[in-house]
Amino acid sequence: MKKLGTILSLFKVSDDKEQVATDTLLVDTKGILDDKHYDKNNERAILITASDSYRLVERELGITLPKGYLGENLLVSESPYHLEPGTQLSMGETILEITQGCTLCKHLATLDKRIPKLLKDDRGIFAKVVKGGEITSGEDIYIK
Repeated sequence: MKKLGTILSLFKVSDDKEQVATDTLLVDTKGILDDKHYDKNNERAILITASDSYRLVERELGITLPKGYLGENLLVSESPYHLEPGTQLSMGETILEITQGCTLCKHLATLDKRIPKLLKDDRGIFAKVVKGGEITSGEDIYIK
């Protein structure tokens, strides 16, 4: 297995649609337990975003976004955006499978209307859970 990077931060969505930072996520094939989107769309169960996306906004627009603003569940150190759908990632016992690139959400424009266009292809990728388990902040991610 080849190391992709490290998990920098983890987030889940509360019932009032707030991104909540956490040290661990418990996941199963329906998504993230205790997340508002649990069992809604298994193909889009987890959003993985690279720290490069935040740096891009800061460099190009001069805006420092708070981590979690892009709606990610996993903020990772290295970009996974080049990975094809079907690629599997492992972290500990958990296995995720890339399903699709991330679409843009209207809320990204609330802070600055230029953000969605800038992040069109650099916001993140969605993954489904193939094998559930615990995902921990600071853990390494490997390409299977």
